[in-house]
Amino acid sequence: MTETLDRIREAVKVLPEVDERTSHGQPTFFVHDRQFAQFRDDHHGDGRTVLCVRTGSSDEQAMLIEAAPDTYSLPAYLAAKDWVAITLTGDVDWTLVEDRIARSWELAAPRALLEAGGR
Repeated sequence: MTETLDRIREAVKVLPEVDERTSHGQPTFFVHDRQFAQFRDDHHGDGRTVLCVRTGSSDEQAMLIEAAPDTYSLPAYLAAKDWVAITLTGDVDWTLVEDRIARSWELAAPRALLEAGGR
């Protein structure tokens, strides 16, 4: 899964003021100490490879999962906080993944950073 994580890192590194740290043993991405994405590969032995990203609301979370259940799912431990997991196995739509990373960053970034031009 190194290639998959490298691809995610490429999408993340174009965003301002991001840092990567390990959280719960998984590569996790932050903007101003607010988590906006987490790569999970067999997290707690679930056998899945996913990228967890923020959504704007529980309604958006439900809509994404309902519209594309093969792509989106509820992530363990984050589902109640308006996050979705994007499946990273099979035929991955990398444009969609990159867009969701950017959207998640926007949801986590401080207002001042967004007002300064953001991404």
